[in-house]
Amino acid sequence: MATGQRPESAAELIKLFRVTDVSLPYGGIGEGQKFHTNRGEFSGIIHRAKESTRAVIFVCGARGGFVGPGPESYARLSERFLKEGITSLRIDYRLPNDLLECALDLMVGAGHLNDIGYGPVVVVGHSFGGAVVIAAGATSPHIKGVVSLSPQTYGAGMAGQLAPRKLLVAHGKADSRLPFSCSLQIYEWAKEPKELVLFEDAEHRLEECRDELETLLASWIPATLDEEIEIPAVN
Repeated sequence: MATGQRPESAAELIKLFRVTDVSLPYGGIGEGQKFHTNRGEFSGIIHRAKESTRAVIFVCGARGGFVGPGPESYARLSERFLKEGITSLRIDYRLPNDLLECALDLMVGAGHLNDIGYGPVVVVGHSFGGAVVIAAGATSPHIKGVVSLSPQTYGAGMAGQLAPRKLLVAHGKADSRLPFSCSLQIYEWAKEPKELVLFEDAEHRLEECRDELETLLASWIPATLDEEIEIPAVN
């Protein structure tokens, strides 16, 4: 990029050609999907609610995949939300551990849901994915709420640009992989509306507080989806 030239937008960096139905990557529940872009392909699992415009997207840590914290909290919440008329999309990255590429995948997913009648959406990410959702959330006009679980601070510096989108940060105080001070820092960077929840004796994958976490998300996500939020246009 030449000096003085404005940075490329996400829409200029990555383009979605089509989405095809495929077999699920491994067993499980939902409908398998393949997203075909000019930067490569990535997989998704959609849990499609009928006659609704509300949707949430889940992403995992640096290794990608679909499992998430809990473990399997994402799949359980997806099935729970189906009964509430909320569509869920779980995304597996093209290039795990590459923050820019993973954020672009998430923005493609949010844009696609918008194109087929869903959104703006809430995005949920765990660990490395906790930074991915912040980076994408601060950039995409199709995202209205961000949930960052056990996040790293690297790549999460755009937390201050999320507002007026809502932010929920949650962390286990016994996390031996990423200390809960990471969430404290992200919360400090962020502007209102924001919320911080710390779980006593919970490790990085939040298994020890799984039920509490799922109860929290099962309340916070629908409430955020139902709120009217004026999202800034992309420059």
